[in-house]
Amino acid sequence: MSNISSRLDACTAQLCQTGAPFEILQDGDNAFRRYKNAPSNMRELVDVGRNHGDQEFLVYQQERTSFKQFFEKVDALGHHLLNNESLLKGDRIAIAMRNYPEWMIAYTAIISIGAIVVPLNSWGSSDELCYGLEDSGAKYVICDLPRLQLVKPLLASMDCKAIVAREKSRDEQGVQYLEDILAKNSGHPLPMVAINPDDIAQIMYTSGTTGRPKGAVSSHQNICQAMYSFEFHATCSAMANPSAIEKMFAGGFAPCTLLSVPLFHVSGCYAAFLLNLRGGRKTVMMYKWSPAEALKLISAERVTIFSAAPSMVLDLLRHPDFANSDTSSLFSLGGGGSACPPSFKDTIETTLDNAYVGTGYGMTESNAICASCTGEAYFYKSSSAGTLSPLVEWQTRDENGQVLAKNETGEIWLKSICNIQHYWNKPDADKATFDGKWMATGDIGYLDEENFVYLVDRAKDLIIRGGENIYPAEIEACLSLHPSIAEAVIIAVPDERLGETPGAVIRVRANSEINVTEINAYLSDKLAAYKIPSQVWIRTDEMPRNAAGKVLKSELKRQYIR
Repeated sequence: MSNISSRLDACTAQLCQTGAPFEILQDGDNAFRRYKNAPSNMRELVDVGRNHGDQEFLVYQQERTSFKQFFEKVDALGHHLLNNESLLKGDRIAIAMRNYPEWMIAYTAIISIGAIVVPLNSWGSSDELCYGLEDSGAKYVICDLPRLQLVKPLLASMDCKAIVAREKSRDEQGVQYLEDILAKNSGHPLPMVAINPDDIAQIMYTSGTTGRPKGAVSSHQNICQAMYSFEFHATCSAMANPSAIEKMFAGGFAPCTLLSVPLFHVSGCYAAFLLNLRGGRKTVMMYKWSPAEALKLISAERVTIFSAAPSMVLDLLRHPDFANSDTSSLFSLGGGGSACPPSFKDTIETTLDNAYVGTGYGMTESNAICASCTGEAYFYKSSSAGTLSPLVEWQTRDENGQVLAKNETGEIWLKSICNIQHYWNKPDADKATFDGKWMATGDIGYLDEENFVYLVDRAKDLIIRGGENIYPAEIEACLSLHPSIAEAVIIAVPDERLGETPGAVIRVRANSEINVTEINAYLSDKLAAYKIPSQVWIRTDEMPRNAAGKVLKSELKRQYIR
């Protein structure tokens, strides 16, 4: 066993022993492992942030918000929802807006009053956003004006009320404005609500192979244990990398995170927002991703932490202005959301001195928890996703469901208190995903002899474009409705910057014609922009198939991707 592996094992044993901060409990061999000292509900989880008082929490363009000011707005919104809107415990409240401070305010208020938060993909089309609202049965949607325009036709029919953040419009009738709500309810305390660990806290939509997203249902306990697991990994890694941490403190810069990934994902919501809220760290929010703007913010705000999709980290490090920018504060870099290419490690090593680099493996259904790899462990096995969380039990199974030994590749199954409860209104998906307390990830991989996790393949045909999950079935289903298209198959096209993008192989109907411009125009109002195929190939002959009639995507890749 390597030196770093031994150190990680020793640190884990020390942190998780009886009486230690991360003490592990397990009530019987078949029970979930859990942290004894983790918060019991999310209100308890986030209220730790109140202790940071006048310390700066959020920076967004010219706006600066302290922890105290943040919670004053949280309390005002929570008071309004419970006392003026007749909200009931368990009611669903959706959030549909780009990354604004108001997103965080809404999220914190919702989970603090016993309601269920429904973060929607703000990149989604009108159809996608409306599906999330309708499927979840949301009573309210807290949104920005552009998202209001996309969901407005649905609101009246499903009796869903809109609360609009940021911009106001004289043309909108029957909507409330968050700015007015906060002003009218300022100074009111957040009402007390009894919240149990097993109460539902969140429905977070994740793409599904059926072409429609699935609502991943998490309890308060699921997320609280996940957040505590993040904090365990940070503490354990710091203990195992003392020289790196010593260099970080020697720099004299206060911890500060640059937030450039969406808050509607577990990575942005948990690893940036909630961890910083609890830890008292400043968060600098970007309006949209721009490596040039990111460099300016890193310099001006003395950013120390940047974690994003590998393509975004590479964009930053390879930008022409990087060498002439003051990035002396930047210490911690993380690549998540998609596999880190070999160039990720190489670029970091040749660009930054003493970088504290990390990656990991998790998903919405595991509340982002499975494996983590930071510091020396990352450079020791950079192609790995890291070592398992103490909460996670791991199996790889073959196609017959038999459990495999270490180093044997199979489908990854996880047993963890962090795993979601079920899918919202999707009993068939539940049957396919859950086996008692075990959950199928659909990913292919293995665990090596030192308990490092390796991913070999992705869930079925999943395409990950710069950290965004794209399921081909959704695009294929959409294309199949076009009158000129007989059949459409989506394949992954390698991309140096984004990792991969969707490409479409289309067989046209007899006596029909269609071109790439028409296809893109057809999809533009039906799918989010990042799901539009980057390349399109049009054919008239049949698709290659196997004996069972299944299209051979590997053959299509061979034919079209050089």
